[in-house]
Amino acid sequence: MTAVDPIRQKSDIKKVENILAKQSLRNELLFAIGTNCGLRVSDILNLNVGDVKDKTFIQLTEQKTNKYKRFPINSKLKPLIDSFTEGRKNNEPLFLSIFQNRMERTSVYRIIRKACKSARVHERIGTHTMRKTFGYHHYQKFKDVAILQKIFNHSSPEITLRYIGIEQDQIEESYSKFIL
Repeated sequence: MTAVDPIRQKSDIKKVENILAKQSLRNELLFAIGTNCGLRVSDILNLNVGDVKDKTFIQLTEQKTNKYKRFPINSKLKPLIDSFTEGRKNNEPLFLSIFQNRMERTSVYRIIRKACKSARVHERIGTHTMRKTFGYHHYQKFKDVAILQKIFNHSSPEITLRYIGIEQDQIEESYSKFIL
């Protein structure tokens, strides 16, 4: 599996959001949850309408780690969720394919890649880009690797920094400032 990158520029995130919003509310919400919650795509696609409709928190058990996770739905997601879930049944998958089945990760991959290409985002893009984008910007805002490590269930701060691309940024910055 090829490693992917976070989207580092907020302006690029906005471009992708705008492209996805023009496509559908589903695609916009999918990306917004991915970049605002830091969930793996498998956990996003496992959500049902009842997991988010009329809620203030999202609660789930992560598929990969089997660990319980609970976090608040932020002010950006709340109106998107309210619009998207209006009139829908609690027991149906939150994200449906065009065939009315639960979406698959390959569909999400194609949607995200195409939107990023249209937005001229040049990072290595995949479904994990959303999670890494969340981590990168969370770290940039709070500079708290310990809390991010907990959010991601990583075993060490070094793994978290490498995962979100901060380690590489720091290496490149040190090279650019080093002149003999």
